[in-house]
Amino acid sequence: MRYRIHHVTQYRYQQPVTLRHHNLRLHPRSDGAQRLLSFDLEVTPSPSQQTAIADLGGNTTLSLWFEPTPTGQLTLATTAEVETYRSNPFDYLAEPWATSLPVDYPTTLRTALLPYLSPAHDPIAAGVVDLAQAMAHRTDGNVGLFLTALAAHIYETCDYTTRTTGNPWPSGITWAKKLGSCRDFAVLFIEACRAVGLAARFVSGYEEGDPAVADRDLHAWAEVYVPGGGWRGFDPTHGLAVSDRHIALAASPFPTQTLPVDGSTQEGNRVSSSLETKISVETLTP
Repeated sequence: MRYRIHHVTQYRYQQPVTLRHHNLRLHPRSDGAQRLLSFDLEVTPSPSQQTAIADLGGNTTLSLWFEPTPTGQLTLATTAEVETYRSNPFDYLAEPWATSLPVDYPTTLRTALLPYLSPAHDPIAAGVVDLAQAMAHRTDGNVGLFLTALAAHIYETCDYTTRTTGNPWPSGITWAKKLGSCRDFAVLFIEACRAVGLAARFVSGYEEGDPAVADRDLHAWAEVYVPGGGWRGFDPTHGLAVSDRHIALAASPFPTQTLPVDGSTQEGNRVSSSLETKISVETLTP
């Protein structure tokens, strides 16, 4: 699939502010599942300096610095064309030793995956551990079946709600409420995977969605490291394995490290602001 994504983020400040350093995670990644064909960024006011860096997770982060000139707003507009390739989300053969729970990762691999195995809230909520164990029992410990069953069960059991701002809820709260946004369901899925020893991380990005709906929101899902298949996406908001209808921006074991915009002003919280975003995802003819 081929997509053109327009994403506009605008901050309006109650009074002029001085912008400090900002990090943007709005640059779609390129890997085996997708390729970035073109990318354009427009920033108002124009930064005095900008550079692209690769962060710890291999994501492209755009760093911006500004002149100390007060401004009443900050507007970030990106246009990206991306081609996605993974029409079959199960196009791999898992390593024979990694098909059943618990997965016994080799020492070197486990060391590299430690941040993705460690619970965000220690210990993981009892209800989430029970969920993970129930899914493992239902699927006889088969890793592939566990992952698809877990995504489907969260989708079927929980109600969706829109939360435009704020960090993801702790997984125990989401599961107790049986309610959440996409980022809440992603964290719930991740923590349930970690409860049975599977390495998982948080992903932010876009999805194709309903072509009849013009405006979109950023989306969030999870990726699990499957030996033999690498990082594989699962979207508990929709109860499915991720294929070529999702476009990833950034991934991290820590959701806060996938925020699309991370920055501050010299005035800090002394000046209130409003945030407006507009996202469109257009499917291009091959």
